[in-house]
Amino acid sequence: MSERKIGIIMNGVSGRMGTNQHLIRSILAIRQQGGVKLENGVTIMPDPILVGRSEAKLKALAAAHGIARWSTNLDECLADANNEIYFDSQTTVLRAESMRKAIAAGKHLYCEKPTASTLEEALELARLANEAGLKNGVVQDKLFLPGVLKLKRLVDSGFFGRILSVRIEFGYWVFEGDWQAGQRPSWNYRQEDGGGIIVDMFAHWRYVLDNLFGNVKSVSCLGTTHIPKRWDEKGQPYTCTADDAAYGTFELEGGIIAQVNSSWAVRVDREDLLNIQVDGTEGSAAAGLRECKVQHRVNTPKPVWNPDVANPFRFREQWETVPDNQIFDNGFKVQWELFLKHVVGDAPFRWDLMEGAKGTQLAELGLLSWKERRWIDVPDLEGCR
Repeated sequence: MSERKIGIIMNGVSGRMGTNQHLIRSILAIRQQGGVKLENGVTIMPDPILVGRSEAKLKALAAAHGIARWSTNLDECLADANNEIYFDSQTTVLRAESMRKAIAAGKHLYCEKPTASTLEEALELARLANEAGLKNGVVQDKLFLPGVLKLKRLVDSGFFGRILSVRIEFGYWVFEGDWQAGQRPSWNYRQEDGGGIIVDMFAHWRYVLDNLFGNVKSVSCLGTTHIPKRWDEKGQPYTCTADDAAYGTFELEGGIIAQVNSSWAVRVDREDLLNIQVDGTEGSAAAGLRECKVQHRVNTPKPVWNPDVANPFRFREQWETVPDNQIFDNGFKVQWELFLKHVVGDAPFRWDLMEGAKGTQLAELGLLSWKERRWIDVPDLEGCR
């Protein structure tokens, strides 16, 4: 058995998502478990170098987690042949420029989504990476959530019969920042900094809908800024220029209708921050981040609309829980392991930059639909490969 050390440039990991999900719960967790083992006996051992703009943050983060390498000089990191993978979790507006540098340096690419600020840029990155023969991937973490994996299991088994509709409710109340600190960075609410829930979440909904239920064929979207004023990390007030809620309807292949509400200005009255309900001719399911419940047609109650009498049904008690039947690891870590196997062992990995571009495309079309107040068809990007 041999060890294959692989250097990974981790750019932008001092942010919340980069630190918690990608560094601590993915790369460091992989190191702590002894690496990723290939079938040929080789063990892949990631060797991260933390990159960013703040020397103080990087130094503190590296020291806190026993990481030997960090730098504020991306060009030097790209010039080091030992660094074979470039990972980007910066804000969206900074991503394309750094990705181009990484492509020019011959690095394999793995990045957060959206992959770029515009579809044109996203397609350019995919084209440049493919022309250079570089392996590339995009984080599509929700596909690896336990609740979504259980939904996929149900779809693959034919449990639903013919799927009729999908309803997704996502969001929570993000505090404004005046009397209680907000849970999200202030740039999320500034359009000029790449913020907005449509840009953020439509990239997720694209890969969830495409991979579970059918390709998105058309979109109708209404966005809004419910909270016009917030306070930033320094306690200073600012005007919100980006949407904080989006109400979308999507038509999928096979005539499936998906209704998706995304909001950072909603108080949660459901079992999880994310709820996906799927209704089909043979049965229905409702999934959260981890759990999934089902109701088959033979167990479906027969309510009759009558507001003059008390409701005799306890609807939530009439659903059955889908068992785990497996051990679920952190979804970000699972996808990192798959990408490392793709780079080192040439294992298949289909969530590439072109798949990421589809998310950017849907966000652009959602914004256009909102602006023009109309349905918009979603063109096929397969010919752009």
